[in-house]
Amino acid sequence: MRLVCISDTHGQHDKMPPIPEGDVLVHAGDCTGSGTLPQIDAFTKWLGALPHTHKILIAGNHDFCFDKNLRGKSMAAKSRSICEQNNITYLRGESVSFKGLNFFGFPWQPIFRYMAFNAREGELRGRLKRVPDDTHVLISHGPAKHVLDYIPTLRRHVGCHVLAKRIEQLQGLKAHIFGHIHESHGFTVGETDGVMYVNASICTDRYMPTNKPIIIDL
Repeated sequence: MRLVCISDTHGQHDKMPPIPEGDVLVHAGDCTGSGTLPQIDAFTKWLGALPHTHKILIAGNHDFCFDKNLRGKSMAAKSRSICEQNNITYLRGESVSFKGLNFFGFPWQPIFRYMAFNAREGELRGRLKRVPDDTHVLISHGPAKHVLDYIPTLRRHVGCHVLAKRIEQLQGLKAHIFGHIHESHGFTVGETDGVMYVNASICTDRYMPTNKPIIIDL
């Protein structure tokens, strides 16, 4: 199965490089600039019109309208409904399977300013325990510690160590798709676990939507 991976389009999806053909198009969050319903509506209409058989979306820290704790249950439900109307599978701590491949969407991240889906370490640990052991493709907004998570201006790795620990426990995991850290767009394969790691951020650190989508075959 061919997966086409994108993330962090920040409302500039119409300006990004061409999207290759594939079976599943995965967007790992930050599809909007500021998480309003009109922005979600515009994005999902664009995404829904693409020819890929399946489209999966999770929320990112800019996608406020999906976060019921910040925008309320009604707006979060409306945002999900907009996705469904455009044949998009929205995952918030949920699984979906296509042709025997199990996907799980995880939008939460360590606390970062006053953004959507912030969670303290204890909450992250609890939520990560709910990731099924038979997950093949984990989609999170942020990266795990020390994997495509380096910010040169800060001179440090900023990924989540709790997420990294849970990934170590997922013996059947084949791929981890994420974004959030624009500076580390790219692909790598874990030396010990053989997992394919994809930082699919389309926008650069200057929020220019010039990074190319990344394809993986499973």
